[in-house]
Amino acid sequence: MLRVVLRFTNLVVLTLLALSFFSFVLIYLFPGEPLANLSGIPNPSPQEIEQLQHLYHRDSVFIVQYWYYLIDLFSGNWGLSFSSGLSLSSEVARTLPASIELSTYALLLSFIVGLPLGFLAGLRHHKTTDYALLSVSVLGYSIPVFWLAMLLILGFSLQLGWFPLSGRISLLYEVPRISGFILLDILWSDIENKSDVFIDAVRHLILPTLSIAAFTTTIILRIMRRSFIETMNSDYVQAAVARGLTSRQVIWKHAIRNSLMPILPLLGMQFTTLLTNAMIVEVIFSWPGIGNWLIQAIYQRDYPAIRVGMLAVATLVVIFTMTIDLFLRLVDPKKSKVERVAI
Repeated sequence: MLRVVLRFTNLVVLTLLALSFFSFVLIYLFPGEPLANLSGIPNPSPQEIEQLQHLYHRDSVFIVQYWYYLIDLFSGNWGLSFSSGLSLSSEVARTLPASIELSTYALLLSFIVGLPLGFLAGLRHHKTTDYALLSVSVLGYSIPVFWLAMLLILGFSLQLGWFPLSGRISLLYEVPRISGFILLDILWSDIENKSDVFIDAVRHLILPTLSIAAFTTTIILRIMRRSFIETMNSDYVQAAVARGLTSRQVIWKHAIRNSLMPILPLLGMQFTTLLTNAMIVEVIFSWPGIGNWLIQAIYQRDYPAIRVGMLAVATLVVIFTMTIDLFLRLVDPKKSKVERVAI
């Protein structure tokens, strides 16, 4: 077990170093002069150029520049945003929890809805219920996330007026920032009318969460259906039937538990998809997450913000995926590779 943990730790470190090197090189790949991209000064004077060369260690060799870049990363000195003038570390700390929160709720909703529907489709294999659920899954899989988000806004916000059009919470309320997760901050705070504020925050969450969860729900449904069918046709299930167990006993004691195992790797894979879709939906719903922040940085050519934002998102995805992979290997050490069920 210790060897597996050490191996994964080394893999994570090497992957993060590769990501940091790529983010360091980005500043030379952006249009314009690297010094101008780093400092935000479009036409520095000769004296400013000399100062900037020394500040960013441009007078040193390439590997030394990268070394100082790593030191700044680990020390939290990520630079300043050109557009806001604020520290990039504080900007990432402000926006990233909002994206994680939205992705987490969408992932939970996908599992809550997708697993039972996939089990039902597998149980009613090659029957009307199975065909109907497969048709719905194909429809949900085919609809683009941004188009579904706009349809939800058109129907439930503009036409019916049931849910807010955009934002994370009404401007009438002010919630003190504690964890960065709006629902937790409301519960932990001592604000007045806490129940009204909580309901308002949930109403703001519903449409973005549904927009993101629709795609992942169809994936989970199809994988659960396939896994359940394969489990029911396996030798140990057939042996249980031969021993005289009832269908209910076979399903609850053998089929469901074993068919859930292939879903665990899906947690790592789908979180990446969810986070990517969340970054798209954030722009549509004006959700104050890192995706919306990165899009604004691209519009304003805020190159340090783009570089740090991409590195933060990539680091989060790598750590989460590797953690899930490590957990699966520790749970089932016999597997040299995590088995992924084809959709």
